[in-house]
Amino acid sequence: MLSTLTTRGGLTVTTALVAVGLLVLTPYGQNLIRGGQPLLTEGEVPRVEQPVNPSDVPPDATIAQSGEVALQTAPADTAPATEPTAATGTDTVVPPPPAPEATLGAAPGATIAAVPEATLRAAPEATLRAAREATLRADPVAASEADPAAASEAAPAADPVAAPAAAVADQALDDGLVMEAQGGVAATAVEPGSLVPAPAVIGRQGIDMAAGLPEADTEAFANAVENPVKAVTEAPVSTFSIDVDTASYAIIRQSLNAGQLPPPDAVRVEEMVNYFPYDYPAPAAGDGPFRPTITVMDTPWNSGTELVHIALQGRMPAIEDRPPLNLVFLIDTSGSMEDPTKLPLLKQSFRLMLDNLRPEDQVAIVAYAGSSGLVLPPTAAADRQAILAAMSNLSAGGGTNGQGGLEQAYAVAAQMADEGEVARVILATDGDFNVGPSSIGEMTSYIADQRETGVYLSVLGFGRGNLDDATMQALAQNGNGTAAYIDTLNEAQKVLVDQLTGALFAIAADVKVQVEFNPAVIAEYRLIGYETRALAREDFNNDAVDAGEIGAGLSVTAIYEVTPVGSDAMMTTPLRYGDAAATGPVGNEIGFLRLRWKEPGASDSQLLETPILLDAAAASDTQLTEARFAVAVAGMGQLLRDSPYLGGWDWDQAIALAAENRGTDAFGYRNEAVRLMRLAQSLQAN
Repeated sequence: MLSTLTTRGGLTVTTALVAVGLLVLTPYGQNLIRGGQPLLTEGEVPRVEQPVNPSDVPPDATIAQSGEVALQTAPADTAPATEPTAATGTDTVVPPPPAPEATLGAAPGATIAAVPEATLRAAPEATLRAAREATLRADPVAASEADPAAASEAAPAADPVAAPAAAVADQALDDGLVMEAQGGVAATAVEPGSLVPAPAVIGRQGIDMAAGLPEADTEAFANAVENPVKAVTEAPVSTFSIDVDTASYAIIRQSLNAGQLPPPDAVRVEEMVNYFPYDYPAPAAGDGPFRPTITVMDTPWNSGTELVHIALQGRMPAIEDRPPLNLVFLIDTSGSMEDPTKLPLLKQSFRLMLDNLRPEDQVAIVAYAGSSGLVLPPTAAADRQAILAAMSNLSAGGGTNGQGGLEQAYAVAAQMADEGEVARVILATDGDFNVGPSSIGEMTSYIADQRETGVYLSVLGFGRGNLDDATMQALAQNGNGTAAYIDTLNEAQKVLVDQLTGALFAIAADVKVQVEFNPAVIAEYRLIGYETRALAREDFNNDAVDAGEIGAGLSVTAIYEVTPVGSDAMMTTPLRYGDAAATGPVGNEIGFLRLRWKEPGASDSQLLETPILLDAAAASDTQLTEARFAVAVAGMGQLLRDSPYLGGWDWDQAIALAAENRGTDAFGYRNEAVRLMRLAQSLQAN
């Protein structure tokens, strides 16, 4: 029948059947029948006596492009629908459908009312089947909500680990079941712990998340004005905290895949660069927790400047040397988390993570909405079924008392960890805190106090439209943890599986970078990115000042653009009374790199120093390939921010630089970056 309905003639019949079906089965159709009068009240629902003859259907009944049914004509007579009762065989008036709340799958401006099961039984099966199949093609999401079985027969299965534009299924993850519809459609069981294919997602406002963002936008992003060019004679020292967060790149990818350029404030260049794994030299056995590598190279967008690429590669301890891990999942279950790209995707993401925990690890779950509660007491990671059952029972609703949830999660974490073990709180939220003492200042102060106990906080962001990235960044930075954004199962795999050890096990704490430039060689410099991580010069030697952590096996990249003395590219006028003379041995030094860090749990820092030499020829081919790809990504970020420092350098050159330096790309992240650059180029052109 489906093949027949897809022919040109069949589509005409299909359209007619849909029009008649919705006309007689929905309050909206009844309203049209009555000439715009109020919807039928109880006892006035029309009876469907017999299958509709397609030849009787008006030829001008059409389906609007938005997916809303537009009825041009209507039958003249209707009658109340009745249904024989089981006991007496007499007819009973079928009550009307409830007020149409089932609008999650509707496009803006459309209302698709839930139809009670009794009303469905009153219609002939042939009519209903034709209407369902036709409606499925016009609006698959609405159809699947009304009849999951029919939808699954007609719709192709989606890839459970889909391309970046894909998202998680709306129905299949809450409580491990397809949720029961308001109209009485029976629930369909899904085996606990299984991964469910992820179709394109329709959000609460009815927007396809693969095609656009929700109209309502209360998003906030953490960023600052782009770092300026500084004269070395005036400010020879640059100091900042490292940053291994990756949220910005994932948010940018989600925006581009939705067909929109990201908000400029969402672009943090250092997080884009640090999103990718790099083949940097690792520290030798017995050396410190990380190894610095410095590469000096030509600037692709300015022939009169050079780039100083600084890479830190953390060591990866053997898995058997890892201490037991105690995780508290702090899950936002407020009403704002009901969207399929939020709580349902969150549940599926955490399922991926469980298989990578060891039997001696422990998991607890705290949920918070208007209030907080312990959903799962500390449980051995080996008890997968108990953890999945607790996760499946979570549902969204209510306000967002973030402070209450944080306090309970930290209390549980403190009870779980024995001496020498690791305790971590993982907060999963859209950042929309609106109940209780939830100012950023109050929460960050509390979190900063808790990090002194050894319990760190990492934040995972979900969803768009009301994403409070600024709050999530503040919480993660003060909690000595990381901030990531999960938009697909692919990203969940990267963050919670591939990089789980690095995210949860710090090998160096409070890592600070300070670069002093030689005024005899370098006239100007600017740090690309790290605007929100800047430190005062004196903070470098102050061990009381907090900074970022390096996780096991992770890398950190920073890039400076420097202008040699005498270059035509200088943007500042030299001081009339300035002294550019350098002191001490300089040779071919263009600067001096200082690094400070602490062993996790220690109070005193350690210092590493090394000169920055103008000797790019010493770099290996692999080192140059890795550095050039990082520079291409930094260029992408600057193009998205409309940076004034790129001159005429454009997307074609950024794409070429990235494509030529993809190196070893085991999981396709670099290929994806090239694709996103091409997409951004097209979007900017339009």
